[in-house]
Amino acid sequence: MPSFTTILKKFTEKGDKTRWTYIEIPTEITDELKPGQRTTYRVKGKLDNHPIKQVALLPLKREDGSGTGFIIPINATMRRGMGKDEAGASIRVELEVDDSPIPMSADLLECLQDDPAAQKHFDTLSKSHQNYFSNWIEEAKTPVTKDDRITKSIRGLSMGMNFGEMIRYFKKQQ
Repeated sequence: MPSFTTILKKFTEKGDKTRWTYIEIPTEITDELKPGQRTTYRVKGKLDNHPIKQVALLPLKREDGSGTGFIIPINATMRRGMGKDEAGASIRVELEVDDSPIPMSADLLECLQDDPAAQKHFDTLSKSHQNYFSNWIEEAKTPVTKDDRITKSIRGLSMGMNFGEMIRYFKKQQ
């Protein structure tokens, strides 16, 4: 398993990535993991002693124009797990390719069977976009919130919306 030490960085103004915390993955590491790969793929491993799995390596054009590199966005859960939150903090990274399937919300799949229009639209979405719905539902902390998210997902899908459109639609309804 390749390992290296790097520092936490934070985007200032970078379009939809503004204020993201992230780490850059050295080219020699990505070449060892998946030689020639230039599109997103998932990895598992450790950030310091915090285990990670099914985390996306995202391609990003290097600011110096020297080609495309990869980054890992570091979310709040990862930062808490490492006990590090500030840009400039040093972390030890161990990575390997994670080919394990991403589990789909069983509750979502069951409810989709009851709405053919939602099921039909859901089936046209890419696997990663289907996962947005599934992950959002499964991240709910209470049964009430989970039920609400399933209801919104089914309704949005039956109206032909993708995840982002559905979120914006229901925010306007509040």
